[in-house]
Amino acid sequence: MGSSTKWFLLFFVLIFVSKIGYCSVTYDKKSLIINGQRKILFSGSIHYPRSTPDMWEGIIQKAKDGGLDVIETYVFWNLHEPSPGNYNFEGRNDLVRFIKLVQKAGLYMHLRIGPYICGEWNFGGFPVWLKYVPGISFRTDNGPFKREMQRFTTKIVQMMKNEKLFQSQGGPIILSQIENEYGLEIKKYGAPGHAYMTWAAKMAVEMGTGVPWVMCKEEDAPDPVINTCNGFYCDYFSPNKPNKPTIWTEAWSGWFDEFGGPVHHRPVEDLAFAVARFIQKGGSLVNYYMYHGGTNFGRTAGGPFITTSYDYDAPIDEYGLIRQPKYDHLKELHKAVKPCEPALISADPTVTALGNYEQAHVFSSGSGHCAAFLANYHLSSTARVTFRHKQYDLPPWSISILPDCKNVVYNTARVGVKTSTAQMLPTNVQLHSWETFSEDVSTIDADSKLTVVGLLEQLNVTRDASDYLWYTTSVEINSAESFLRRGQYLTLTVESAGHALHVYINGRLSGSVYGNRENRRVAFTGGVNLHAGINRISLLSVAVGLPNNGARYETWSTGVLGPVVLHGLDKGQRDLSWQKWSYQVGLRGEAMNLASNAISAAEWVGSSLIARQRQPLTWYKVYFNAPRGSDPLALDMGSMGKGQVWINGQSIGRYWTAYATGNCSPCTYAATYRQEKCQSGCGQPTQRWYHVPRSWLKPTGNLLVVFEEIGGDASRISLVKRSITYV
Repeated sequence: MGSSTKWFLLFFVLIFVSKIGYCSVTYDKKSLIINGQRKILFSGSIHYPRSTPDMWEGIIQKAKDGGLDVIETYVFWNLHEPSPGNYNFEGRNDLVRFIKLVQKAGLYMHLRIGPYICGEWNFGGFPVWLKYVPGISFRTDNGPFKREMQRFTTKIVQMMKNEKLFQSQGGPIILSQIENEYGLEIKKYGAPGHAYMTWAAKMAVEMGTGVPWVMCKEEDAPDPVINTCNGFYCDYFSPNKPNKPTIWTEAWSGWFDEFGGPVHHRPVEDLAFAVARFIQKGGSLVNYYMYHGGTNFGRTAGGPFITTSYDYDAPIDEYGLIRQPKYDHLKELHKAVKPCEPALISADPTVTALGNYEQAHVFSSGSGHCAAFLANYHLSSTARVTFRHKQYDLPPWSISILPDCKNVVYNTARVGVKTSTAQMLPTNVQLHSWETFSEDVSTIDADSKLTVVGLLEQLNVTRDASDYLWYTTSVEINSAESFLRRGQYLTLTVESAGHALHVYINGRLSGSVYGNRENRRVAFTGGVNLHAGINRISLLSVAVGLPNNGARYETWSTGVLGPVVLHGLDKGQRDLSWQKWSYQVGLRGEAMNLASNAISAAEWVGSSLIARQRQPLTWYKVYFNAPRGSDPLALDMGSMGKGQVWINGQSIGRYWTAYATGNCSPCTYAATYRQEKCQSGCGQPTQRWYHVPRSWLKPTGNLLVVFEEIGGDASRISLVKRSITYV
């Protein structure tokens, strides 16, 4: 080999090594190190399926304009693999497109693969078919589960590699997460749980992504995986090894809502205080969960009982609009911290007491950079402190930031920006000429494909193909029963594992019961009108989202598990639980695909809705033209009871006019925040408006379909637009 050839090869190797170094992500105790530079990073959670592709770019740009460096998202296994080996990465599931838009905006990405995500998402993000893999047990040292988890994780990692999306390849992904908040459950699994966690970390690292992996809420995450913090506050948190950076993967910007509960708000003064407090203790990456919450379209909300809205009181609201003062006050915080970066990444803080409740955290680097954080932890009193021969006034429960250790550029409690007020205003759209279709309860058992002795668990029958499962049996009443002569009712009791139950006797509704997040079981007790001879008892069990967290939640039951008992017969009570029961998955209208109008016009009945108000198990449809303008849109469903709604065949989600109970007394920003604090909407429906994405509409001829379970007034449904005013 000639000398010129050797020099050429050496030059090529140097260029190649340089390129690898340029795209590296490592870490030390101070921060992530990207391309050789330590970084203080602000991040925000934006979940791609909780908005629409035409919204993504605008939301991402608003996040960048708000001072974020990183976008964080979960990966939603149940969306991407709805059945084994059949993948969906289109539309709202187009993960690669979403990440490339993040890259286009010049932002980094944190990809939380999980694949368990919790996230108030149906089944915690796991596909329901996973429950039925032979021998499986979720999230423990179980061969079938580990095999499926590794297969899907490998699928996602390889997809990212193929698209060159890891930072080690020049892409935007600088972090990945394996598992999610497993530390909350590991003790319940014991030694197999610890073995599983250790295996998961090793499996992830061996995939060779070239970027670090994290485990949130996992104190003993093994090297080199970084353990991270989630919560309302994380200033108390330290990683489990001194060479790991301090990362806050979920700084909760608010809280999720549940049907029947109040709407949660977190004052921005407290959120900014929590973030500044984390930074002054040496934190280097903060992610807001959520920065844009979005919408749980379809039946994706888990919990159960989580609302269709996933607004989360985030800086960007459910509709993609900026929420003030939260957005701008946090933007100013990011702007204030960035000049502190040279000191923060090179020095540990020196902490000095300035009073009983006051402290100074000072970062002084060897190169002369200095940054100070002056804190007042008192809940109600402003403090005047002396720092470096100057006096500073600190509002209660606040931190002032001095990027040069002299001049205050920001205080977490001083909000000098405008406040936004959202209004739902009428559009020019008229929803007239409704048509109806009624479920025929009398034919439920005739359509059944399954009849067995005893009561079956709901998910085992439906496989989550529908929220609805009919349980039907018959009971024969002897004509000599004394209650018949007296004209009395018998009493029926039904015990169910939730989440809602409608009881029909001989085709007529006898009553309904509903659970909530505190009590997911429901019990029906009511008088039932039975006649001599054969009587049909039909129980419609309704799921409101599958569980999304808890140890071994895949083993939890739902549906009518009994006992089902008739009381008041001459010979005492009769237990119906072990009779023959017929099962029908879903509704007739679902089987006929009414939401997509795949049914002849003759099946629908045109009639006056005023005369048909409060009819249970009724489908409604109407056609309408799209309103002018570009304002975000919503359906006002306040006149309806409970059900589901579709636009042009796409599911807006579950609606439920459940009235909120809670503590809606006035609140202040000071003092430790918890979700029980700063609630609103008591006595009002938890959710009244349901987001209608503009991209789902055509100029004319849009089909709106509503299924109502318990009865409502569809004539009062309206399409409204969301308008923001600033004060």
